[in-house]
Amino acid sequence: MNGGDRFGIGWRPELAAAIFTHLDRIDVVEVIADDYFRAAPKQVRAIRMLARQLPVTLHGVGLGLATTCALDTERLDSMARLADAVCPESWSEHLAFVRAGGIEIGHLAAPPRNEATLEAARRNASTAAARVGLAPQLENVATFFDPPGSTVGEPEWLQSLFAGTPAGLLLDLHNVYTNSVNLGYDAMAFLRRLPLDRVQLVHIAGGRMIGEKLLDDHLHDVPDVVYELLRETAALTPQPLTVILERDGRYPQIPELLKQLDWARRAVEEGRSRIAA
Repeated sequence: MNGGDRFGIGWRPELAAAIFTHLDRIDVVEVIADDYFRAAPKQVRAIRMLARQLPVTLHGVGLGLATTCALDTERLDSMARLADAVCPESWSEHLAFVRAGGIEIGHLAAPPRNEATLEAARRNASTAAARVGLAPQLENVATFFDPPGSTVGEPEWLQSLFAGTPAGLLLDLHNVYTNSVNLGYDAMAFLRRLPLDRVQLVHIAGGRMIGEKLLDDHLHDVPDVVYELLRETAALTPQPLTVILERDGRYPQIPELLKQLDWARRAVEEGRSRIAA
């Protein structure tokens, strides 16, 4: 296995005690940044102390960096202040649109893939990097349907985006799988067309079927197909990867979550062995 590969978990208050008890098996934690934008100073200090014990990455969920209208400057300033206080090793946001016409839609919607959203995502990533002082990792998002108004496929859109920004790609493998189910394409073939040279962070998670659609709800165990995608990712990316297990509810006991991290380690090790071969 690549000596720089790391495996961690999303920081949640319900999991805090268990995470601290098992720091020998957890390399990094991902903190939902928006939860601390209006937090009491002692809560922010607690996250700063956490960052002194093991690597921390901040994950934003409300900026919507593929939004074509102006970014929410208050939210962006909150991210900058939190990053300044915590000193994370990285931060990330979604390639989604979350507002239009001054209205928050309350959802991480997949943007139409066209020149307008491409230019907006580049501009917003640059603005965010300048304000926070660190280029963001940009996450691909899940969708129930192909966004209307798209003129190119998602791999082509992402290739063009990362050719014009220093940001990295936060590769959410369950989102890749979710979209392959909902839109009817081959997830493995899709993966191979992405700008994998820009991947540093990887998300793994689980979801559930609603009728004929797959919902990325982070309430279920990571399915086997996501480990298969992780194995392929490791085989195609010689650079170190940081893999984060996302879980937002219906928490199992910590041994079950650690077992899923171990399966992720095994998948990456098997993928790395292909490179060596």
